[in-house]
Amino acid sequence: MNHAKLTGRMAGATLAAAALGGCITVNAPEEPIVIELNVNIRQEVIYRLAEDAGNTIEDNADIF
Repeated sequence: MNHAKLTGRMAGATLAAAALGGCITVNAPEEPIVIELNVNIRQEVIYRLAEDAGNTIEDNADIF
């Protein structure tokens, strides 16, 4: 492709992009976006408590 054709196509693409640039609008939604995350963290908390309780019992065997 020669330089004149490439320059002409680039100019045409630039004009097309500029012409379409005014037609695009972005609006915020009427209602807020809600993301529901159902994450189960209970298992991790129980595990940590169980481990901590086990360590406490081992460290203080005479109390139990």
